Amino acid sequence: MTAKKDPYFIDFPKRVAQVQAAMAKENIDVYLGSRLRTMSWITDAFCPWRSYVVIPKEGLPTVFTFVIDAARIGDESWLDEDHVLGYAPVGGMDQITIISDFIKENLGITKGIVGIEDGISNYLPEGNLTHYEYKSFEATLDGCTLVNAHHLIDSLQLIKDEGTINRFREASRIVDVGHKVFRETISNGGWKGMTETEVAGICALAMRREGSEWEWSFTGGNEIASGYHTAYAGGACTPPTRKKLEAGESLMVDLHAMFKLALGDHTLNYFLGNATDRQLWHANNFVDIVKLTLKAYKPGATPCSLALELMDFAEERGFAEYMVPGFEHGIGMMGDEWRIGPHTGPFAYWTDPDHTYQENEVLICAMSYACPDEKVGFRYENPILITKDGCEALSKYPLGVEIIK
Repeated sequence: MTAKKDPYFIDFPKRVAQVQAAMAKENIDVYLGSRLRTMSWITDAFCPWRSYVVIPKEGLPTVFTFVIDAARIGDESWLDEDHVLGYAPVGGMDQITIISDFIKENLGITKGIVGIEDGISNYLPEGNLTHYEYKSFEATLDGCTLVNAHHLIDSLQLIKDEGTINRFREASRIVDVGHKVFRETISNGGWKGMTETEVAGICALAMRREGSEWEWSFTGGNEIASGYHTAYAGGACTPPTRKKLEAGESLMVDLHAMFKLALGDHTLNYFLGNATDRQLWHANNFVDIVKLTLKAYKPGATPCSLALELMDFAEERGFAEYMVPGFEHGIGMMGDEWRIGPHTGPFAYWTDPDHTYQENEVLICAMSYACPDEKVGFRYENPILITKDGCEALSKYPLGVEIIK
């Protein structure tokens, strides 16, 4: 466990106590977490296998993960080995049986309310309880009532503490190093003959050398796109391919690093060899709207107010048709990569468009600009910290669309 004097220290027992206080207010006897974001936020360990955390009314939580990974998680988490247990397809040791027996026998809960995590997401590895799991736990915990309680964790995750913010700063620094090394590599024609997958590898090696633990994005690790790959209509998902970089094309370099489960995410854009006046017109539009967006983020603003302001700007400049009318996505510790704020809006489990930003929220300023007919597009992603008067972009690499000879 990180020492209190360490800049990356997080008080995990305090987090658990906050969850338990929220449970008490809603008369929840035990919380059964299954989402990846919950595992990261509670355990401080990367849990790639199907995992669960059982949080009692008092005392330490207990993690249940696939037996092949239990020892590692027990070593890396702040929890001791008695509170990180493995499940396996052996009599009485499967995840449904071992967790149900733990709740009934170890915690003594045979009647009461079990808080679970249910819902829907466009993010594949969200980790909501499946229908099979729900029906199985409902049967094995037959004296208990299962209620959806993910909002308890979500509300506590929203405002970031100092240690978490410092982890994000370091992840962003690592990403900036990746961009710097790549920029040096492609100068003076170094990009010629290179493929998108090669770009991804060069950047990954540079970031790993700086201490990145993973190119965390499930959308292809480092997302690299060139030419028409940058210009998919509405596109914001570009896993690298074996396509070669070509002169006269745009190049999008979207890098991801992970440091102590905090995530770096920053995109730079280039033209290779040369650029036409029309391509530069697109680039200037893109850079200007990014600058305006970063000025618009502040406490009291909402996703809806930002979208209205920025799309009005795009309409005035004549490029609204090339913009995806969304300017952000959520970010937190590993697994918390999509939702921003509460799910109190018109669409269940999606961000409330009238969510009011608060100081010490961290999210991704994210936008896509694409003109499919001209095979040119750009992306901007950067973690931002909402400050007292505005926002701080955590990746510091200069904004621009540069021509690389």
